[in-house]
This record gives sequence, C-alpha cells and structure tokens, in this order.
Amino acid sequence: MAKLFGTDGIRGKANHYPITAEVALKLGKAIAKSFGAEGHGTRKAVIGKDTRLSGYMLESALTRGLVSMGMDVYLLGPMPTPALAVLNLPP
Repeated sequence: MAKLFGTDGIRGKANHYPITAEVALKLGKAIAKSFGAEGHGTRKAVIGKDTRLSGYMLESALTRGLVSMGMDVYLLGPMPTPALAVLNLPP
C-alpha cells in the first residue's frame, strides 16, 4: 500500500490518486473503526474545509465513510485550519 500521509496530511491534485472521493470514503471508514464508533452518540467527528471546489467532494465522501461506520459528524464549512484546534464542542 502506498504511503498516504506526509508531514502536512494527504497532498495531491483533486480527482487524482490519492485525492479522490473513493480514498476519502475509505479514510472515513478507517477513522471511525480506529476510534471505535459503535453508533449514534458514541464518537464525534468535526470537519472543516477551505474554499476550494474539491473540498465539497471530499467533505461529502469523508462524511459518508464516517457516518456509515456509526460516527456523528459536524460539518463546519469553510474556516481557517487553526480555528478547528480551538473549538470547544459539547461532549
């Protein structure tokens, strides 16, 4: 299997491996499994994105993967990356 993650996450050109909806879907499933999601209310994920058009494709595919494995997902829309680190969401 090819290495997907570098020092700044997964990088590449949209719609070219590894930045595809298929990879995002599989990544969502793997994340949910890794975090032990077992249905509504057991694990939560927060997704923010930038304003590139590809963000909408990747957001929906990642969400499908997470939800299909039992995670609750909160979509925050376009926002600065550092804002995700300081969010204080309810448990």
